[in-house]
Parts: sequence; C-alpha cells; structure tokens
Amino acid sequence: MLLVVYDIHSDRLRTRLSKYLEGYGSRIQYSVFEIRLSERFLRNIQSEMKSKFEKHFSQDDSVLVFKIPDSANILRFGYPKNEENDLILV
Repeated sequence: MLLVVYDIHSDRLRTRLSKYLEGYGSRIQYSVFEIRLSERFLRNIQSEMKSKFEKHFSQDDSVLVFKIPDSANILRFGYPKNEENDLILV
C-alpha cells in the first residue's frame, strides 16, 4: 500500500495530481490518498509521479509517498473523507 500526502501551492497542479491519484486509490483526507494495488502498479505510480509531476513542483510544494507493508497495523479515528455519504430524503 502507498500513502500519498501532498501540499501543493498551485491550484492547477494540485487538481491535476489529485485527479491522477483518484484513478488509482481512495482519498482519505483532502490531500491524502491511500493506494492499494499490486507491487507492479505501485512501482509504476511512483515512476509516473517522478516523470509527470516532479518537474512542475516549486520550492513551496511537497509530496510524500509512504510505502506501508500489508502487515502494518493502521488505527483510524474519526471519519475519513471517502466515507462521507450524502443523505437524500425523498
């Protein structure tokens, strides 16, 4: 699993990166994505991040990619963004 955390100054670049990450994983907070795919896909994502995005980062930008083993214990508190559901009353 990868945990991708970012702080990007440019709205355009931030939106582009978030749309890219949405194609592979779940947004668990506004600037945090959890990606659970095969090792090959995870390596490809890391490579694409470097080739497609890194050259556009400024001194104000930061992207952290954490590789978390499947055996890791993850504690969750509160309500992650991707678990929010709209309630529609008819």
